[in-house]
Amino acid sequence: ASMTLRLMQAAMLLVLAACGAAPTQSSAQPGGGGPPFRVTEVALFDAPWAMDFLPGSGVRLTGMALVTDKSGTLWLVDVATGGRRRVHGVPAVKVAGQGGLGDVVAHPDFAANRRVYLSYVEAGPNGTSGAAVGYGTLALGKGQPRLDGFRVIWRQTPKVGGDGHFSHRIAFAPDGTMFISSGDRQKMEPAQDPNSDLGKIIHLTAEGRTAPGGPWVGWGERLASYWTMGHRNVLGLAFAPDGRLWATEMGPQGGDELNLIVRGKNYGWPRASYGSHYGGGPIPDEHASRGFEEPKVWWTPSVSPGSLLIYTGDLFPEWKGDALIGALSGEAFIRVDIDGDRARKADHWPMGARIRAVDQGPRGEVYLLEDGGRLLRLEPARR
Repeated sequence: ASMTLRLMQAAMLLVLAACGAAPTQSSAQPGGGGPPFRVTEVALFDAPWAMDFLPGSGVRLTGMALVTDKSGTLWLVDVATGGRRRVHGVPAVKVAGQGGLGDVVAHPDFAANRRVYLSYVEAGPNGTSGAAVGYGTLALGKGQPRLDGFRVIWRQTPKVGGDGHFSHRIAFAPDGTMFISSGDRQKMEPAQDPNSDLGKIIHLTAEGRTAPGGPWVGWGERLASYWTMGHRNVLGLAFAPDGRLWATEMGPQGGDELNLIVRGKNYGWPRASYGSHYGGGPIPDEHASRGFEEPKVWWTPSVSPGSLLIYTGDLFPEWKGDALIGALSGEAFIRVDIDGDRARKADHWPMGARIRAVDQGPRGEVYLLEDGGRLLRLEPARR
C-alpha cells in the first residue's frame, strides 16, 4: 500500500510541475510533520485589507499596528492584547467591488514625522472611480487617535468605470522615494498605453512629486513618473534587503506571477501571460523573445497572490530574505526562496481561508490578515 501511495504522489507532482504549479509542501520539522509555525488569533475585523507596524527609533519597537478595513475604517491595534481603537481623519472612500480603503504604510522616518500613507478608491464623475494615495500626521494623544492634515499626493488617471484591479500597494525605497502599483482596472490595453496610469508602477517622492531617475524622464511629466509598465493587478510590492523591488501580480485564468521589478521594463500584460483569458481564450506566453520581462516564478492554476512580505526577522531564520505571500483563491501561505535576482518555489501551506495580507512583527513573528476578518500571529512551532 505504501508503494502505491508513493507512486500516486509522484504522479501528482509530475502533473503539477507540467502545469507550472508548485507542489504543496508541509515543511515537516525534525520530530514531527506539519508547518514550522503555530497560529494564534489576535483580533477580528470586518473586511481587513492591509496592515503596517509603527516603527520606533529606526526599528519596529512599539507592537502597535495600523489595519485598514475596506469599508473605510482605519484601526490602531495592540497586537499583544488584540485591543483596537478607531483612527479618525480618514478620507472619504468609495466602497464597491474590489475598491475601498486599501494600503497603509508608515513613513520610514515615522518616529520623527509621524506620517502615515493610505491608498484608497475615490469616486469620479459619471460613475467612474480611481485609486488615490495621500498622507496625514498620526496624533496619538489622550483622546481618539486621528490623522491630521490629510493630503492627497497621487490620483490614478484616468478614472474609469468598473470596480476592480485598483492595485494601489505602496512601498518605500531605501532612498526614501515611494513606489505605487496602479492596476489595469480590468481594461487590459491601457497597461501598454504610455498616456495612462493604468497597468503601471509609479515612482514618486514622499511628497508626491516625480522622483528623479525614471526611465522616461524628458517624455512629459506623467510618463516621467512611470517605473515599469505592462502590469495587470499588482497586489504585493516589497523591497528586499539588497534594495531589489519585488511584486506579486494576479494573472488572468492562471499565470499569477512573482516579478523582479526592473527600471524601464515592460511585463507584457495583456500581450503575454502564462495564463489564459477567462473562458479559455489563449494569450501568447512568449515574453523575452517579444521584448517583455519574464516572471521569476509563476503559478497555474491560479493562487491569487494578494500580498507580499520580504522577511527580515530572526524568529524564522530559514525564511530570511525570502518572499512570504498570502494567497486569496489558493487559501494558502506561500514561501518563495529568493537568492539575489533569482527565485524558486519553496513552501505552500494550506490555511483554509483567503489570506489578504502578510506583515512582520517587532520580534520577527509573522501576521496574516484573512479576508474573513481574522488577524493571525505565526510563531515557531514548539519542538
